[in-house]
Amino acid sequence: MFKVRTYNQISPLGLNRFDAARYQVGPEAAEPDAFILRSHKLHGEEVPASVVAVARAGAGVNNIPTAEYTSKGIVVFNTPGANANAVKELIAAALLLSSRDIFGGMNYVQSLTDMTDAGEMSKLLEKEKKRFAGTEILGKTLGVVGLGAIGSMVANMALELGMKVAGYDPALSVEAAWRLSSRVEKVDSLQALLGKSDYVTLHVPAIEATRHLINAETVKYFKPGAKLLNFAREEIVEPDALVAALDDGTLAGYTADFPTPALLGRKNVVLMPHIGASTAEAEENCAMMAADQLIDFLENGNIRNSVNFPATVMSRSGGHRITFSNDNVPKVLGNVLAILADNNNNVIDLMNKSRDNVAYNIIDVEDAPSEEILARITAVEGVIRVRVV
Repeated sequence: MFKVRTYNQISPLGLNRFDAARYQVGPEAAEPDAFILRSHKLHGEEVPASVVAVARAGAGVNNIPTAEYTSKGIVVFNTPGANANAVKELIAAALLLSSRDIFGGMNYVQSLTDMTDAGEMSKLLEKEKKRFAGTEILGKTLGVVGLGAIGSMVANMALELGMKVAGYDPALSVEAAWRLSSRVEKVDSLQALLGKSDYVTLHVPAIEATRHLINAETVKYFKPGAKLLNFAREEIVEPDALVAALDDGTLAGYTADFPTPALLGRKNVVLMPHIGASTAEAEENCAMMAADQLIDFLENGNIRNSVNFPATVMSRSGGHRITFSNDNVPKVLGNVLAILADNNNNVIDLMNKSRDNVAYNIIDVEDAPSEEILARITAVEGVIRVRVV
């Protein structure tokens, strides 16, 4: 029986994917094979030696010590795209909130608690409504930085709202390109996108290459009067450069899902409490996707949507399945295959994939591998972790 330890409140629709006859699932699971969590921070926590996988029901994995887990052969999954529609819809709201002082107008109305005459209130509001006027987004240009699952949905949505859309993504995948409307203008550089966009929305992951992507240098390229939306990650925007750009008018506004003290109380800033994926549907989709990926890995050794190991999926060919991870160096796979050959265990099918400094292998063999064979494979220099599934 597999054991899965849960952290946070995971949607029952996700937890119900685990067959009760084969899985023990809950926060108290001892010697777990895997974790499933949302925002719980695993940094500094001792991980049981039994753990082979961690599934994050969400896109970001900042709460998981991924490098440490990689060195231990622990596969870290996330759920890209499962919350994409929820974020896309919030971006629609953000575009409108950044274009018209809707928030200010609503607050003004709520402040009129001393008025009792509806007629007088109507006259006052008719007089004061010009204070909250704004602009329409129709015909304006939205620059989308990052055209993955969320970015491509946002780009297509903006087109339907009558906007022009420019997109920048140096790592655009074939899959993402198929999702993207042909009406999206692809630009070759961030600077070019910033220079032509009335609104810029960020949809890139928080990695070293994107840390402070918007900084004191890049803000110089923004089109005068442009507004920036950040519903990706706080670390993508350099705080001091942002404040300076808002102060001197380089940026006309900032709408984000990541409040900081320095941004509170500013009229040209709209902040939300990190609610991009906070819909019942997104939480359910993320939980189900995370559970399905864990099940396929635990039962078949397949890897889909891992942030630290290569995507490796192989259909069952009969026989018995061995999987192992290793340092991405020469001869490791050859040495393992030699061990199987020495023991007259015929290989039915195999797959070998690599990613950065690690590799992952799935091998189907005719005969069940003995403990001795598994011990010899584990002892091969460079092998990190071995499983039979």
